[in-house]
Amino acid sequence: MSTLHKMKVLTDSAQYDLCDYVNHQKSSQVNLPGIYHATGHNGCQIPLFKTLLTNKCKNDCKYCINQSKRTFTRLELKPEELAKAFMTYYNKGLVNGLFLSSGIADNEDSTMEKTIETCRCLRKDYGYDDYIHLKIVPGASKDSIKRAMALANRVSINIEAATPSGLAELSSTKDYKKDILKRLHWIDSLENSSTTYPNSTHTTQLIIGANNETDREILHRIDKIYKNSKLHSAYYSGFTPIEGTEFEKKDSCSSQRVGKLYNADSLLNDYNYKLKELVFEDDDRLSLDTDPKILAANNMNIFPIEINSAPFIDLIRVPGIGVKSAKKIISIRKKYRFTKKEELKRLGIAVNRAEKYIKLDGEYQPSLDIFE
Repeated sequence: MSTLHKMKVLTDSAQYDLCDYVNHQKSSQVNLPGIYHATGHNGCQIPLFKTLLTNKCKNDCKYCINQSKRTFTRLELKPEELAKAFMTYYNKGLVNGLFLSSGIADNEDSTMEKTIETCRCLRKDYGYDDYIHLKIVPGASKDSIKRAMALANRVSINIEAATPSGLAELSSTKDYKKDILKRLHWIDSLENSSTTYPNSTHTTQLIIGANNETDREILHRIDKIYKNSKLHSAYYSGFTPIEGTEFEKKDSCSSQRVGKLYNADSLLNDYNYKLKELVFEDDDRLSLDTDPKILAANNMNIFPIEINSAPFIDLIRVPGIGVKSAKKIISIRKKYRFTKKEELKRLGIAVNRAEKYIKLDGEYQPSLDIFE
């Protein structure tokens, strides 16, 4: 079977591993399989070659396209074969990096050896020194994780669920604390000590809507990980039923729910909110109708705040004011006082969202007629 045919199957199977929180691209071009675009911090699109090394897997994850009980063609790329195919793309300027994942064909150690060998081949044999994101499989040995991190710019392990019982709903072959949380701890302890890439980071991913976990449980877990580790970010993958899996008749997770989780995650990770500041509905879900930041602000007793004197921690709690704009406010007000809302608008602040929560030079003016 040709490498191109294998790539068409294995790269489409890799679509469920997310490489950013904006572009959840579901398939690649038929004639150029495996090219997916991640969104960088500046908004630019970064083409990555995203693939599985193999779709063979011993695990019985009930939602997964590669689950052991599902009947379909099982394929595998050899490390050298994958490395050569990737370099063909890279040398033609079609991709800027590699995102490599894998099913667990035989056991965790042999799978990690093959993914590590793929990266070693790229780094040592081809002299490739650009971006590699390598997925760590649950149950991987500490030594294999350390060697993987010495070759990759970023590694990640999917925690999949927020609780042991939540993972048990998804799979009977994984131990939440041993196979996943323990490995996540190892990754965190090894970051920046076992890698030649000083800016290396690690991420994780959860499946949303495939089990009965609430948004509060999900965010409680992620908040705890953020506070106790150097986790760069968490990705939320909305469940989509796949034909031939045990969950094929379950309902899909709404994109609105996933979007609200990302909003709330940003408050915890980027804005340093405490979990207790977030507002949940009676079923411990986030509201699908209102921005979590607005709901949190409406539940606080600090507003309105004075733009010319409020501390940073209060400024970033104003809807419409982000971390960057709050820093700009603090920098500018050292030179002169803000007196008009136009001055805030020029900083990129969403004044129509912020106006009811702020005062300008002692005055509280909620009208936006000046901009209409």
